[in-house]
Amino acid sequence: MLLVKNGTVVTADQTRRADVLCDGGLIRAVGEGLAAEAPAGAEVIDAGGQLVMPGGIDPHTHMQLPFMGTVASEDFYTGTAAGLAGGTTMIIDFVIPAPEQPLMEAYRQWREWAEKAAADYSFHVAVTWWDDSVHKDMGTLVRECGVNSFKHFMAYKNAIMVDDEILFRSFTRAWELGAIATVHAENGDVVFQLQQELLARGITGPEGHPLSRPPEVEGEATNRAIRIAQVLGVPVYIVHVSARESLQAITRARSEGQRVFGEALAGHLVVDDSVYWSDDKEFAAAHVMSPPFRPKHHQDALWHGLQSGNLQTTATDHCCFCADQKAMGRDDFTRIPNGTGGIENRMEILWDEGVNKGRLTMNEFVRVTSANTAQIFNIYPRKGAIAAGSDADLVVWDPAATKTISAKTHRHNVDFNIFEGRTVTGCASHTVSGGKVVFANGDLRAENGAGRYVDRPSFQSTALGDALARRAERKTPAPRKR
Repeated sequence: MLLVKNGTVVTADQTRRADVLCDGGLIRAVGEGLAAEAPAGAEVIDAGGQLVMPGGIDPHTHMQLPFMGTVASEDFYTGTAAGLAGGTTMIIDFVIPAPEQPLMEAYRQWREWAEKAAADYSFHVAVTWWDDSVHKDMGTLVRECGVNSFKHFMAYKNAIMVDDEILFRSFTRAWELGAIATVHAENGDVVFQLQQELLARGITGPEGHPLSRPPEVEGEATNRAIRIAQVLGVPVYIVHVSARESLQAITRARSEGQRVFGEALAGHLVVDDSVYWSDDKEFAAAHVMSPPFRPKHHQDALWHGLQSGNLQTTATDHCCFCADQKAMGRDDFTRIPNGTGGIENRMEILWDEGVNKGRLTMNEFVRVTSANTAQIFNIYPRKGAIAAGSDADLVVWDPAATKTISAKTHRHNVDFNIFEGRTVTGCASHTVSGGKVVFANGDLRAENGAGRYVDRPSFQSTALGDALARRAERKTPAPRKR
Protein backbone atom coordinates (compact mmCIF):
# COMPACT_ATOMS: atom_id res chain seq x y z
CA MET A 1 0.00 0.00 0.00
CA LEU A 2 1.18 3.51 -0.83
CA LEU A 3 0.05 6.84 0.60
CA VAL A 4 0.83 10.13 -1.11
CA LYS A 5 0.02 12.77 1.47
CA ASN A 6 -0.06 16.54 1.95
CA GLY A 7 0.00 17.32 -1.77
CA THR A 8 -2.24 19.39 -4.02
CA VAL A 9 -4.04 17.08 -6.41
CA VAL A 10 -4.33 18.55 -9.91
CA THR A 11 -6.49 16.86 -12.53
CA ALA A 12 -7.98 18.02 -15.82
CA ASP A 13 -10.99 19.52 -14.07
CA GLN A 14 -10.08 20.42 -10.50
CA THR A 15 -7.36 21.38 -8.05
CA ARG A 16 -7.64 20.51 -4.34
CA ARG A 17 -5.65 19.54 -1.28
CA ALA A 18 -5.92 15.78 -0.86
CA ASP A 19 -4.11 12.58 -0.02
CA VAL A 20 -4.07 9.64 -2.44
CA LEU A 21 -4.20 6.07 -1.14
CA CYS A 22 -3.08 3.31 -3.51
CA ASP A 23 -3.28 -0.46 -3.17
CA GLY A 24 -3.11 -3.37 -5.58
CA GLY A 25 -2.07 -1.15 -8.46
CA LEU A 26 -5.19 1.03 -8.16
CA ILE A 27 -6.15 4.27 -6.49
CA ARG A 28 -8.38 3.31 -3.55
CA ALA A 29 -9.28 6.72 -2.16
CA VAL A 30 -8.68 10.42 -2.73
CA GLY A 31 -9.40 12.86 0.08
CA GLU A 32 -8.13 14.61 3.16
CA GLY A 33 -6.90 12.76 6.25
CA LEU A 34 -6.28 9.40 4.59
CA ALA A 35 -3.20 8.76 6.72
CA ALA A 36 -5.50 7.21 9.30
CA GLU A 37 -6.63 4.62 6.76
CA ALA A 38 -3.11 3.55 5.77
CA PRO A 39 -1.91 0.48 7.70
CA ALA A 40 1.33 0.44 9.60
CA GLY A 41 4.21 -0.18 7.25
CA ALA A 42 2.56 1.46 4.24
CA GLU A 43 4.98 3.33 2.00
CA VAL A 44 4.54 7.09 2.28
CA ILE A 45 5.45 9.96 -0.03
CA ASP A 46 5.19 13.36 1.63
CA ALA A 47 4.14 15.65 -1.21
CA GLY A 48 3.98 18.78 0.92
CA GLY A 49 4.50 21.86 -1.25
CA GLN A 50 4.18 19.80 -4.40
CA LEU A 51 1.51 18.80 -6.91
CA VAL A 52 0.11 15.32 -7.49
CA MET A 53 -1.01 14.74 -11.08
CA PRO A 54 -1.95 11.78 -13.30
CA GLY A 55 1.09 10.13 -14.84
CA GLY A 56 1.81 11.39 -18.32
CA ILE A 57 0.74 9.47 -21.41
CA ASP A 58 2.87 9.86 -24.54
CA PRO A 59 0.61 8.89 -27.45
CA HIS A 60 3.37 8.83 -30.06
CA THR A 61 6.60 6.88 -29.62
CA HIS A 62 8.71 4.51 -31.72
CA MET A 63 10.79 2.19 -29.58
CA GLN A 64 13.11 -0.28 -31.31
CA LEU A 65 11.72 0.76 -34.71
CA PRO A 66 13.33 -0.76 -37.82
CA PHE A 67 13.49 2.24 -40.14
CA MET A 68 15.51 3.56 -43.08
CA GLY A 69 18.04 0.75 -43.00
CA THR A 70 18.72 0.77 -39.25
CA VAL A 71 16.93 0.27 -35.92
CA ALA A 72 16.10 2.97 -33.39
CA SER A 73 18.62 2.93 -30.51
CA GLU A 74 15.94 3.04 -27.79
CA ASP A 75 14.24 -0.24 -26.89
CA PHE A 76 11.05 -0.66 -24.89
CA TYR A 77 12.88 -0.92 -21.56
CA THR A 78 15.27 2.01 -21.93
CA GLY A 79 12.63 4.22 -23.50
CA THR A 80 9.89 3.62 -20.95
CA ALA A 81 12.41 3.87 -18.10
CA ALA A 82 13.47 7.29 -19.35
CA GLY A 83 9.81 8.26 -19.53
CA LEU A 84 9.25 7.26 -15.92
CA ALA A 85 12.10 9.56 -14.86
CA GLY A 86 10.18 12.45 -16.42
CA GLY A 87 6.72 11.54 -15.12
CA THR A 88 5.40 9.61 -18.13
CA THR A 89 3.79 6.34 -17.05
CA MET A 90 2.36 5.07 -20.34
CA ILE A 91 3.18 5.15 -24.05
CA ILE A 92 1.21 4.33 -27.17
CA ASP A 93 3.74 3.01 -29.65
CA PHE A 94 3.29 2.02 -33.30
CA VAL A 95 3.25 -1.36 -34.97
CA ILE A 96 4.47 -0.64 -38.51
CA PRO A 97 4.22 -3.64 -40.84
CA ALA A 98 6.43 -3.76 -43.89
CA PRO A 99 4.52 -3.62 -47.19
CA GLU A 100 2.80 -6.98 -47.73
CA GLN A 101 3.56 -8.10 -44.16
CA PRO A 102 0.43 -9.39 -42.39
CA LEU A 103 -0.74 -6.96 -39.72
CA MET A 104 -1.12 -9.71 -37.12
CA GLU A 105 2.41 -10.94 -37.73
CA ALA A 106 3.80 -7.45 -37.15
CA TYR A 107 1.59 -6.97 -34.09
CA ARG A 108 2.89 -10.16 -32.51
CA GLN A 109 6.49 -9.07 -33.19
CA TRP A 110 5.97 -5.71 -31.49
CA ARG A 111 4.24 -7.36 -28.54
CA GLU A 112 7.31 -9.57 -28.10
CA TRP A 113 9.68 -6.59 -28.24
CA ALA A 114 7.55 -4.72 -25.70
CA GLU A 115 7.66 -7.45 -23.06
CA LYS A 116 10.65 -5.67 -21.51
CA ALA A 117 8.76 -2.36 -21.06
CA ALA A 118 9.08 -0.77 -17.63
CA ALA A 119 5.84 1.22 -17.98
CA ASP A 120 2.41 0.47 -19.38
CA TYR A 121 2.02 0.52 -23.15
CA SER A 122 -0.42 0.09 -25.99
CA PHE A 123 -0.22 0.18 -29.77
CA HIS A 124 -1.55 1.97 -32.80
CA VAL A 125 -1.22 -0.33 -35.83
CA ALA A 126 -0.19 1.12 -39.18
CA VAL A 127 -1.86 0.20 -42.45
CA THR A 128 0.93 0.26 -45.04
CA TRP A 129 -0.72 -1.78 -47.81
CA TRP A 130 -4.08 -3.31 -48.64
CA ASP A 131 -5.75 -6.56 -49.50
CA ASP A 132 -8.49 -8.70 -47.96
CA SER A 133 -6.14 -9.95 -45.23
CA VAL A 134 -5.59 -6.40 -44.00
CA HIS A 135 -9.36 -5.91 -43.79
CA LYS A 136 -9.64 -9.12 -41.76
CA ASP A 137 -6.66 -8.39 -39.49
CA MET A 138 -8.03 -4.96 -38.62
CA GLY A 139 -11.13 -6.69 -37.29
CA THR A 140 -9.07 -9.13 -35.24
CA LEU A 141 -6.97 -6.33 -33.80
CA VAL A 142 -10.01 -4.38 -32.66
CA ARG A 143 -12.11 -7.28 -31.40
CA GLU A 144 -9.42 -9.47 -29.84
CA CYS A 145 -6.31 -7.37 -29.24
CA GLY A 146 -7.53 -4.09 -27.72
CA VAL A 147 -6.42 -1.90 -30.63
CA ASN A 148 -8.73 1.00 -31.49
CA SER A 149 -6.53 3.17 -33.73
CA PHE A 150 -4.86 2.69 -37.10
CA LYS A 151 -2.00 4.76 -38.48
CA HIS A 152 -1.59 5.94 -42.07
CA PHE A 153 1.58 7.44 -43.53
CA MET A 154 0.94 9.91 -46.35
CA ALA A 155 4.73 10.35 -46.55
CA TYR A 156 7.77 8.10 -47.24
CA LYS A 157 7.12 7.32 -50.90
CA ASN A 158 8.33 3.91 -52.11
CA ALA A 159 8.35 2.65 -48.52
CA ILE A 160 5.33 2.83 -46.18
CA MET A 161 3.35 5.62 -47.85
CA VAL A 162 -0.29 4.87 -48.71
CA ASP A 163 -2.35 6.44 -51.48
CA ASP A 164 -5.86 7.87 -51.31
CA GLU A 165 -7.47 4.57 -52.29
CA ILE A 166 -5.89 2.81 -49.32
CA LEU A 167 -6.87 5.71 -47.07
CA PHE A 168 -10.46 5.30 -48.26
CA ARG A 169 -10.48 1.54 -47.70
CA SER A 170 -8.77 1.67 -44.32
CA PHE A 171 -10.80 4.62 -43.06
CA THR A 172 -13.97 2.78 -44.08
CA ARG A 173 -12.88 -0.31 -42.18
CA ALA A 174 -11.95 1.73 -39.10
CA TRP A 175 -15.39 3.34 -39.25
CA GLU A 176 -17.06 -0.10 -39.41
CA LEU A 177 -15.07 -1.29 -36.38
CA GLY A 178 -15.53 1.81 -34.21
CA ALA A 179 -11.82 2.67 -34.42
CA ILE A 180 -10.10 6.01 -35.00
CA ALA A 181 -7.87 6.75 -37.99
CA THR A 182 -4.55 8.46 -37.26
CA VAL A 183 -2.51 10.14 -39.98
CA HIS A 184 1.03 11.31 -40.63
CA ALA A 185 0.06 14.11 -42.99
CA GLU A 186 2.65 15.14 -45.58
CA ASN A 187 2.19 14.96 -49.34
CA GLY A 188 4.74 12.24 -50.05
CA ASP A 189 4.66 12.64 -53.82
CA VAL A 190 5.52 16.34 -53.61
CA VAL A 191 8.20 15.69 -50.97
CA PHE A 192 9.79 13.06 -53.23
CA GLN A 193 9.91 15.41 -56.21
CA LEU A 194 11.37 18.23 -54.13
CA GLN A 195 14.02 15.88 -52.76
CA GLN A 196 15.09 14.90 -56.28
CA GLU A 197 15.25 18.54 -57.39
CA LEU A 198 17.36 19.56 -54.40
CA LEU A 199 19.79 16.69 -54.86
CA ALA A 200 20.13 17.56 -58.56
CA ARG A 201 21.05 21.11 -57.53
CA GLY A 202 23.79 19.77 -55.25
CA ILE A 203 21.96 20.40 -51.98
CA THR A 204 22.85 17.23 -50.09
CA GLY A 205 23.22 18.43 -46.48
CA PRO A 206 20.65 18.42 -43.66
CA GLU A 207 19.29 21.79 -44.80
CA GLY A 208 17.74 19.90 -47.71
CA HIS A 209 15.39 18.17 -45.29
CA PRO A 210 13.20 21.18 -44.36
CA LEU A 211 13.49 22.58 -47.89
CA SER A 212 11.93 19.39 -49.26
CA ARG A 213 9.12 19.37 -46.68
CA PRO A 214 7.70 22.93 -46.58
CA PRO A 215 4.63 23.66 -44.43
CA GLU A 216 2.40 23.60 -47.49
CA VAL A 217 2.90 19.85 -48.07
CA GLU A 218 1.76 19.21 -44.51
CA GLY A 219 -1.20 21.56 -44.83
CA GLU A 220 -2.38 19.98 -48.08
CA ALA A 221 -2.15 16.43 -46.78
CA THR A 222 -3.87 17.34 -43.51
CA ASN A 223 -6.78 18.87 -45.37
CA ARG A 224 -6.99 15.89 -47.74
CA ALA A 225 -7.04 13.36 -44.91
CA ILE A 226 -9.67 15.35 -43.05
CA ARG A 227 -11.92 15.63 -46.10
CA ILE A 228 -11.65 11.90 -46.86
CA ALA A 229 -12.58 11.25 -43.24
CA GLN A 230 -15.48 13.67 -43.59
CA VAL A 231 -16.88 11.72 -46.55
CA LEU A 232 -16.86 8.54 -44.47
CA GLY A 233 -17.82 10.00 -41.09
CA VAL A 234 -14.79 8.47 -39.36
CA PRO A 235 -12.98 10.29 -36.52
CA VAL A 236 -9.42 11.28 -37.50
CA TYR A 237 -6.38 12.16 -35.40
CA ILE A 238 -3.53 14.11 -37.00
CA VAL A 239 -0.18 13.27 -35.45
CA HIS A 240 2.72 15.68 -34.92
CA VAL A 241 1.07 18.85 -36.23
CA SER A 242 4.00 21.19 -36.89
CA ALA A 243 2.68 23.92 -39.17
CA ARG A 244 0.15 26.70 -39.08
CA GLU A 245 -1.32 25.44 -42.35
CA SER A 246 -2.22 22.03 -40.92
CA LEU A 247 -3.60 23.58 -37.73
CA GLN A 248 -5.81 25.81 -39.87
CA ALA A 249 -7.25 22.75 -41.62
CA ILE A 250 -7.96 21.10 -38.27
CA THR A 251 -9.52 24.24 -36.81
CA ARG A 252 -11.75 24.74 -39.84
CA ALA A 253 -13.00 21.14 -39.74
CA ARG A 254 -13.68 21.27 -36.01
CA SER A 255 -15.62 24.50 -36.42
CA GLU A 256 -17.80 22.63 -38.92
CA GLY A 257 -18.52 19.95 -36.33
CA GLN A 258 -16.19 17.27 -37.67
CA ARG A 259 -14.57 14.95 -35.16
CA VAL A 260 -10.91 15.82 -35.74
CA PHE A 261 -8.09 15.73 -33.19
CA GLY A 262 -4.57 17.17 -33.34
CA GLU A 263 -1.29 16.36 -31.60
CA ALA A 264 1.67 18.68 -30.98
CA LEU A 265 5.21 17.54 -30.22
CA ALA A 266 7.22 19.08 -27.40
CA GLY A 267 10.07 19.59 -29.86
CA HIS A 268 7.97 21.50 -32.39
CA LEU A 269 6.81 23.81 -29.60
CA VAL A 270 10.29 25.06 -28.71
CA VAL A 271 12.87 24.17 -31.43
CA ASP A 272 12.96 26.12 -34.71
CA ASP A 273 14.36 25.36 -38.14
CA SER A 274 17.61 27.30 -37.68
CA VAL A 275 19.17 24.06 -36.40
CA TYR A 276 19.34 22.71 -39.96
CA TRP A 277 21.63 25.48 -41.16
CA SER A 278 24.27 24.95 -38.47
CA ASP A 279 27.87 24.71 -39.64
CA ASP A 280 28.04 21.57 -37.50
CA LYS A 281 26.52 19.04 -39.89
CA GLU A 282 26.37 16.33 -37.24
CA PHE A 283 24.36 18.69 -35.03
CA ALA A 284 22.04 19.53 -37.94
CA ALA A 285 21.53 15.88 -38.86
CA ALA A 286 20.64 15.04 -35.27
CA HIS A 287 17.56 17.25 -35.67
CA VAL A 288 16.28 15.56 -38.82
CA MET A 289 12.74 14.33 -38.23
CA SER A 290 9.49 14.55 -40.17
CA PRO A 291 7.77 16.90 -40.25
CA PRO A 292 10.86 19.07 -39.67
CA PHE A 293 11.23 21.85 -37.15
CA ARG A 294 9.62 25.04 -38.45
CA PRO A 295 10.22 28.80 -38.33
CA LYS A 296 9.29 30.39 -35.01
CA HIS A 297 5.90 31.74 -36.06
CA HIS A 298 4.64 28.16 -36.37
CA GLN A 299 5.49 27.63 -32.69
CA ASP A 300 3.18 30.48 -31.75
CA ALA A 301 0.42 28.89 -33.81
CA LEU A 302 0.86 25.53 -32.07
CA TRP A 303 0.67 27.12 -28.62
CA HIS A 304 -2.50 28.91 -29.71
CA GLY A 305 -3.84 25.56 -30.88
CA LEU A 306 -3.28 24.04 -27.45
CA GLN A 307 -4.80 27.05 -25.72
CA SER A 308 -7.90 27.02 -27.91
CA GLY A 309 -8.43 23.28 -27.67
CA ASN A 310 -7.97 22.70 -31.40
CA LEU A 311 -4.86 20.68 -30.52
CA GLN A 312 -5.65 18.30 -27.70
CA THR A 313 -2.54 16.23 -26.98
CA THR A 314 1.23 16.50 -26.70
CA ALA A 315 3.73 13.80 -27.60
CA THR A 316 7.36 13.32 -28.57
CA ASP A 317 7.50 11.03 -31.64
CA HIS A 318 10.37 9.56 -29.63
CA CYS A 319 12.50 7.74 -32.21
CA CYS A 320 16.21 7.84 -31.42
CA PHE A 321 19.17 7.40 -33.75
CA CYS A 322 22.77 7.96 -32.66
CA ALA A 323 25.39 9.98 -34.54
CA ASP A 324 26.80 6.98 -36.39
CA GLN A 325 23.30 6.11 -37.62
CA LYS A 326 22.54 9.68 -38.68
CA ALA A 327 25.86 9.61 -40.59
CA MET A 328 24.27 7.22 -43.09
CA GLY A 329 23.01 10.38 -44.78
CA ARG A 330 26.27 12.33 -44.69
CA ASP A 331 26.23 12.78 -48.47
CA ASP A 332 22.47 12.58 -49.05
CA PHE A 333 19.98 14.11 -46.63
CA THR A 334 17.25 11.70 -47.80
CA ARG A 335 19.20 8.86 -46.17
CA ILE A 336 19.40 10.43 -42.71
CA PRO A 337 17.23 8.29 -40.40
CA ASN A 338 14.31 10.46 -39.35
CA GLY A 339 13.76 10.82 -35.61
CA THR A 340 14.61 12.59 -32.37
CA GLY A 341 14.07 11.87 -28.67
CA GLY A 342 12.41 13.56 -25.74
CA ILE A 343 10.23 11.22 -23.70
CA GLU A 344 12.03 12.08 -20.46
CA ASN A 345 11.67 15.81 -21.07
CA ARG A 346 8.20 16.28 -22.61
CA MET A 347 6.40 17.16 -19.38
CA GLU A 348 9.24 19.41 -18.18
CA ILE A 349 9.15 21.35 -21.44
CA LEU A 350 5.36 21.68 -21.38
CA TRP A 351 5.40 22.88 -17.78
CA ASP A 352 8.26 25.34 -18.18
CA GLU A 353 7.17 26.80 -21.52
CA GLY A 354 3.46 26.36 -20.93
CA VAL A 355 2.49 26.80 -17.28
CA ASN A 356 5.42 28.96 -16.19
CA LYS A 357 4.90 31.36 -19.10
CA GLY A 358 1.15 31.61 -18.65
CA ARG A 359 0.25 29.74 -21.83
CA LEU A 360 -1.40 26.86 -19.97
CA THR A 361 -3.09 26.49 -16.61
CA MET A 362 -2.14 23.56 -14.40
CA ASN A 363 -5.41 21.81 -15.31
CA GLU A 364 -4.79 22.38 -19.01
CA PHE A 365 -1.32 20.90 -18.54
CA VAL A 366 -2.93 17.70 -17.24
CA ARG A 367 -5.34 17.67 -20.16
CA VAL A 368 -2.65 17.92 -22.83
CA THR A 369 -0.17 15.55 -21.15
CA SER A 370 -2.55 12.75 -20.11
CA ALA A 371 -6.31 13.19 -19.77
CA ASN A 372 -7.14 14.11 -23.36
CA THR A 373 -5.09 11.21 -24.72
CA ALA A 374 -6.87 8.82 -22.36
CA GLN A 375 -10.25 10.12 -23.47
CA ILE A 376 -9.51 10.19 -27.21
CA PHE A 377 -8.16 6.63 -27.16
CA ASN A 378 -10.87 5.31 -24.81
CA ILE A 379 -8.93 4.44 -21.65
CA TYR A 380 -10.32 7.18 -19.39
CA PRO A 381 -10.71 7.16 -16.39
CA ARG A 382 -8.49 4.09 -16.07
CA LYS A 383 -5.70 6.42 -17.17
CA GLY A 384 -5.43 10.20 -17.07
CA ALA A 385 -7.41 10.60 -13.84
CA ILE A 386 -6.92 10.56 -10.08
CA ALA A 387 -10.02 8.84 -8.78
CA ALA A 388 -10.97 5.71 -6.86
CA GLY A 389 -10.63 2.77 -9.25
CA SER A 390 -8.18 4.46 -11.63
CA ASP A 391 -4.76 2.95 -12.20
CA ALA A 392 -2.28 4.18 -9.60
CA ASP A 393 -0.13 6.06 -12.11
CA LEU A 394 0.93 9.35 -10.55
CA VAL A 395 3.60 11.99 -10.81
CA VAL A 396 4.52 14.14 -7.80
CA TRP A 397 5.59 17.41 -9.35
CA ASP A 398 7.91 19.93 -7.74
CA PRO A 399 7.10 23.27 -9.42
CA ALA A 400 10.17 24.92 -7.89
CA ALA A 401 12.75 22.30 -8.90
CA THR A 402 15.20 23.24 -11.65
CA LYS A 403 17.14 21.10 -14.06
CA THR A 404 19.43 21.63 -17.04
CA ILE A 405 18.68 19.14 -19.80
CA SER A 406 21.70 17.44 -21.35
CA ALA A 407 22.65 14.31 -23.23
CA LYS A 408 25.33 13.84 -20.56
CA THR A 409 22.73 13.29 -17.86
CA HIS A 410 19.53 12.19 -19.59
CA ARG A 411 18.38 8.58 -19.44
CA HIS A 412 17.62 8.25 -23.14
CA ASN A 413 19.69 5.66 -24.98
CA VAL A 414 20.96 8.17 -27.52
CA ASP A 415 23.94 10.51 -27.71
CA PHE A 416 22.03 13.72 -28.43
CA ASN A 417 19.21 15.76 -26.90
CA ILE A 418 17.27 18.33 -28.93
CA PHE A 419 16.69 20.32 -25.71
CA GLU A 420 20.42 20.39 -24.85
CA GLY A 421 21.35 23.15 -22.38
CA ARG A 422 17.79 24.26 -21.69
CA THR A 423 17.16 24.93 -17.98
CA VAL A 424 13.61 24.14 -16.91
CA THR A 425 11.74 24.91 -13.71
CA GLY A 426 9.27 22.25 -12.67
CA CYS A 427 10.18 18.55 -12.62
CA ALA A 428 9.00 15.19 -11.31
CA SER A 429 10.25 14.41 -7.82
CA HIS A 430 8.47 11.04 -7.72
CA THR A 431 6.77 8.83 -10.28
CA VAL A 432 4.35 6.07 -9.32
CA SER A 433 3.50 3.35 -11.84
CA GLY A 434 0.95 0.68 -10.98
CA GLY A 435 1.11 1.73 -7.34
CA LYS A 436 4.91 1.32 -7.13
CA VAL A 437 7.41 4.13 -6.67
CA VAL A 438 9.60 3.87 -9.76
CA PHE A 439 11.38 7.22 -9.53
CA ALA A 440 12.23 9.12 -6.35
CA ASN A 441 14.36 12.25 -6.17
CA GLY A 442 16.67 11.19 -8.98
CA ASP A 443 16.69 7.49 -8.11
CA LEU A 444 15.26 5.55 -11.07
CA ARG A 445 13.83 2.19 -9.98
CA ALA A 446 12.45 0.98 -13.31
CA GLU A 447 11.98 -2.78 -13.67
CA ASN A 448 12.44 -4.65 -16.92
CA GLY A 449 9.07 -6.17 -17.86
CA ALA A 450 7.00 -4.40 -15.20
CA GLY A 451 4.87 -2.62 -17.80
CA ARG A 452 1.46 -3.97 -18.73
CA TYR A 453 -0.23 -4.04 -22.11
CA VAL A 454 -3.30 -1.81 -22.00
CA ASP A 455 -6.37 -2.84 -23.99
CA ARG A 456 -8.18 0.07 -25.60
CA PRO A 457 -11.80 -0.84 -26.36
CA SER A 458 -13.39 0.19 -29.63
CA PHE A 459 -15.90 3.01 -29.67
CA GLN A 460 -18.74 0.65 -30.53
CA SER A 461 -19.74 0.76 -26.85
CA THR A 462 -20.38 4.50 -27.06
CA ALA A 463 -23.35 6.31 -28.54
CA LEU A 464 -21.13 7.38 -31.44
CA GLY A 465 -19.98 3.80 -31.91
CA ASP A 466 -23.55 2.49 -31.88
CA ALA A 467 -24.46 4.92 -34.63
CA LEU A 468 -21.44 3.84 -36.66
CA ALA A 469 -22.36 0.19 -36.19
CA ARG A 470 -25.88 0.80 -37.48
CA ARG A 471 -24.45 2.56 -40.53
CA ALA A 472 -21.98 -0.28 -41.08
CA GLU A 473 -24.85 -2.76 -41.25
CA ARG A 474 -26.18 -0.83 -44.25
CA LYS A 475 -22.72 -1.25 -45.83
CA THR A 476 -22.80 2.21 -47.38
CA PRO A 477 -21.05 5.38 -46.26
CA ALA A 478 -23.17 8.02 -44.60
CA PRO A 479 -24.26 10.72 -47.05
CA ARG A 480 -22.52 14.04 -46.86
CA LYS A 481 -24.55 16.82 -45.29
CA ARG A 482 -25.52 19.60 -47.66
